[in-house]
Amino acid sequence: MAKRYNQYCPVAHALDVVGERWSLLIVRELNHGPLRYTDLHERLGCGTNILAARLRDLEGGGVVQKRKLPPPAASTVYELTASGEGLRSVLHALGWWGLRTLGPPPADVVLQPGWLRGALQMALWSVALAGTIEFRASGEVAFVVDGDVVAAATGEPDTIVEADPVGLYHLLVDGDLDSVEVSGDRALLEGLLGALPTPPPLPASV
Repeated sequence: MAKRYNQYCPVAHALDVVGERWSLLIVRELNHGPLRYTDLHERLGCGTNILAARLRDLEGGGVVQKRKLPPPAASTVYELTASGEGLRSVLHALGWWGLRTLGPPPADVVLQPGWLRGALQMALWSVALAGTIEFRASGEVAFVVDGDVVAAATGEPDTIVEADPVGLYHLLVDGDLDSVEVSGDRALLEGLLGALPTPPPLPASV
């Protein structure tokens, strides 16, 4: 049974619901859409007993729900409830804060398939933009269409950005256009960067 803070405080209450280890990472994965239990386990890599317990806690807290897909799939998936979707802004703020301390990815890091789309969704959560930008990085492709991050887009993009993971990091966090190759409408990319929130300062100890 999860421990409780037993404080009448909204922060303590929120942590009672999603503060256990792995809970917010489950919400992070479901933020991209419904997943089967086996998909969640594969992506997270935590113990099956821990995953099952966290899912029960999140269901009990009204954050996650189960749904049976219609035939021919006929699988049970987990998905965020309307209340759980309200955590998207929390994940964005937490991720944006953590980027500065985390730093760019090291050369030996293994990035999971779909990492580019996930990184863009984290960085561009609240950006409104008219136009299409195609991002290419280490074999991954994702698009920003009118401010929404999607896996595919129709028509020709206005701007194409090519980078490695380190260059993409410096583009999004530091606004460093020299870290990537840009073709097409460069001003559209500059407008995108200008609409991003200012990254928080690094902690004094870093």
